[in-house]
Amino acid sequence: MKFRKITGAVTLVTALALAGCAGGGGGAPTDGPGGTAAATLTIGAVVDITSWDPAQAHVGHALQPYQAPYDTLILREPDGTLSPMLATEWSYDEARTKLTLELRDDVTFSDGEAFDAEAVKANFDHFKAANGRQAAQLAAYESTEVVDEDTVVVNLSQADPAFEYYLSQAAGLMGSPAALDSAGIATDPVGSGPYVLDAAGSVAGSQYTFTAREDYWNPDLQKFGKVVFKVLTDPTARLNALVSGQVDTTLVDAQAITQAEGAGKELVAYQTDWAGLLLFDRDGVQVPALADVRVRQAINYALDRKTLLETLALGQGSTTAQVFGPDSGSYVDALDSAYPYDPEKAKALLDEAGFGDGFSFTVPTVAGFETILAVVGQQLADVGITMNSESVPPQNLVSDLGSGKFPAAFFFLFQGEPWVAINQIISTSALYNPFDSSTPELQKLIDAVQAGGDTSAELAKAVNTYVTENAWFAPLYRPNQILFVDPKKITATPQIQQAVPSIYNFAPVQ
Repeated sequence: MKFRKITGAVTLVTALALAGCAGGGGGAPTDGPGGTAAATLTIGAVVDITSWDPAQAHVGHALQPYQAPYDTLILREPDGTLSPMLATEWSYDEARTKLTLELRDDVTFSDGEAFDAEAVKANFDHFKAANGRQAAQLAAYESTEVVDEDTVVVNLSQADPAFEYYLSQAAGLMGSPAALDSAGIATDPVGSGPYVLDAAGSVAGSQYTFTAREDYWNPDLQKFGKVVFKVLTDPTARLNALVSGQVDTTLVDAQAITQAEGAGKELVAYQTDWAGLLLFDRDGVQVPALADVRVRQAINYALDRKTLLETLALGQGSTTAQVFGPDSGSYVDALDSAYPYDPEKAKALLDEAGFGDGFSFTVPTVAGFETILAVVGQQLADVGITMNSESVPPQNLVSDLGSGKFPAAFFFLFQGEPWVAINQIISTSALYNPFDSSTPELQKLIDAVQAGGDTSAELAKAVNTYVTENAWFAPLYRPNQILFVDPKKITATPQIQQAVPSIYNFAPVQ
């Protein structure tokens, strides 16, 4: 078994977060750059930013703050469409291993340096060398050829169907080359983005204040004169800050909906993750029973997904038996109901596989997972399967999963683009495939996706079907993200496949 770097996009239940603190709220409208009316947007952030170096950027909740000081090469619209940003055009060669990017020629970084082809090369090389949390996004990157000031050719070691997507994410964030290798980049972001850090209004670990740049190249994206991120890792602290008006928007737990709505806040619900069991040990290395597909299917039939959704998420979400989301392009509608609740069928499958007397396996648990594991464990126990749990420190959870310490685990995982999902949970290089499960049939399907170009998502439906029918996982439901906004101050449009909206998706109420 190989140990993998922790680069997967992970969302834990909010109960795992550390306690945070609240502060002052959004301000009244002011005159922004170019005379554009702009207000202050105050966001209750779920996570802290430990370094403003773009090479250390993450995704999900953690991408949003980087969008204030940094632009990306490609802009991802709320519906997932990829649009020009710093790159105005892009195209692949026939083998899809050379990507030509045409760049804007009117952009500067906040330190006055020009954005150009050399800057793109410097950022890619820096990102690759830094080995940050999203290093996997440039796994296929080899080099950048500077053709002229406004054109680069990016060389890849192999086709990567998600590479353009990555250029709208962490790997596409562009910092000033003059700042990238300095110690100061960790605390003082220097990018070409719509906002600059206000050090006087910022306290590390507590609050980060950004003000609009006067000379920003795209003032249409500067909808606010100021953006403030208040770090509130505790869900109760976020709810209190929302209700009291200290923040204009934040994520809360489903249990907080009634109180938030009672305070006049507006719910914006959308789905980003799937929740369920990852059945890692498909070759039976630790638990021989899990090598039999009938046993893994029995686990799926033993789970009453509708009851689990109501019990664990107060009905906020939708049940599913597949790990590819509806917005992925690889979603297969029928697979959502591939394993209807049928405990008698589960018992029959266990008996056929020679495990009619039951078997046991162990999953890790951290604070916040106790209720989930108890309820799921009881349903498995009803058909004769014992699911034990072992406490692990929260900071060790992902590394323990990636190292193959456990044969299975309950987790919340991001439903991303097909190639992203494959390399997160299915391929032999995936963090969440620690036992390197594979078959020649599956590898052939994965190879087809990699070489599929514009048809990759459609081809990935076969991968989705294979892992569902072979019960690689036991998904339960897609929980709603419970985002609230103050409807008197702002509006928000969800960002497809992202835990929180991009900052460009917020706007002041006119």
